[in-house]
Amino acid sequence: MSVPAFIDITEEDQASELRAYIKGKGAEISEENSPEGLHMDLTQIIDACDVCLQDDDKDAESVMNSIVSLLLILETEKQEALVQRLCEKLVQFREGERMHPPKPVFFLYFFFPNTPFCSFKGYLSTGAVRRWIVDWDLDTEKKHTLLRLLYEALVDCKKSETAAKVMVELLGSYTEDNASQARLDAHRCIVNALKDPTTFLFDHLLALKPVRFLEGELIHDLLTIFVSGKLSAYVKFYQSNKDFVDSLGLLHEQNTVKMRLLTFLSMAVELQEISFDTMEQELQIGAEEVEAFVIEAVRTKMVHSKIDQTQRKVVVSYSTYRTFGRPQWQQLHENLTSWKQKLSSVKTSLQTLTTT
Repeated sequence: MSVPAFIDITEEDQASELRAYIKGKGAEISEENSPEGLHMDLTQIIDACDVCLQDDDKDAESVMNSIVSLLLILETEKQEALVQRLCEKLVQFREGERMHPPKPVFFLYFFFPNTPFCSFKGYLSTGAVRRWIVDWDLDTEKKHTLLRLLYEALVDCKKSETAAKVMVELLGSYTEDNASQARLDAHRCIVNALKDPTTFLFDHLLALKPVRFLEGELIHDLLTIFVSGKLSAYVKFYQSNKDFVDSLGLLHEQNTVKMRLLTFLSMAVELQEISFDTMEQELQIGAEEVEAFVIEAVRTKMVHSKIDQTQRKVVVSYSTYRTFGRPQWQQLHENLTSWKQKLSSVKTSLQTLTTT
């Protein structure tokens, strides 16, 4: 069965054609239009439209295109509830069947910009959104809105790493002239990054223009501590701004755990050997907690170290940099240059041996 092309017919006939097609697919729906008018027709059609989603993309898109075209001519006050109803129907079907929605439905976002798409956003994927931005030649405002919607969907799905990348992309698209417009996004980005138990590196956030716009505010001060400060600096900040930190939904205990690890990373970059006494003082832990802490730190794979119980010290073989700027690039250049020279020396020695 092919889907009719609804062209040059009245809205009533289009609704009738949709009813007949959906009923032919097995839906429990009357072929007769509702005496209550188009609004009730669409309500019943949307409730039964999931039978069409099992078709190939072409058929599903034709049906959804027709539904969307009818939604557009409804009275404004009746549109929102039906759009939301359609989104919820599609989300329910996708969750059960693991299928992608028909493409025309995405135009709902632009036809009804004021409709809450909290249910619909489960469809969005990073790759698809980036393609739409290019293919649809979106203006700046719509691009920001679409990326923001994708970010919220990823957060809801607990895909924190991908969500963070999307938010960085969003904030990175602002300029000095409009950075102030992204103040709330920058604030939310910082809070979610600090709250995420798997995120430990934050220096890239400081370079974003909307984040720089927050300089002088407590949220920026807190971020700076997590970028390069020590545990003692965080404790002091919290003691002075407890209500602020709590209002962000951040847990002091979790912040302390994260700052303890970050402080250790800074120490490990500077020192190859760290005494237990230094660990206890800088990390504010007891001697009996040092070993357990080091084990947990190594599990993050951000640092490689061993414990020397006899000499009461931690021996570091590798540590991740909390910040990576010009000094670190310079050090990397020097290390690579030295490595190249040593390889050249080894090559020369081998060549000498093979010719003797």
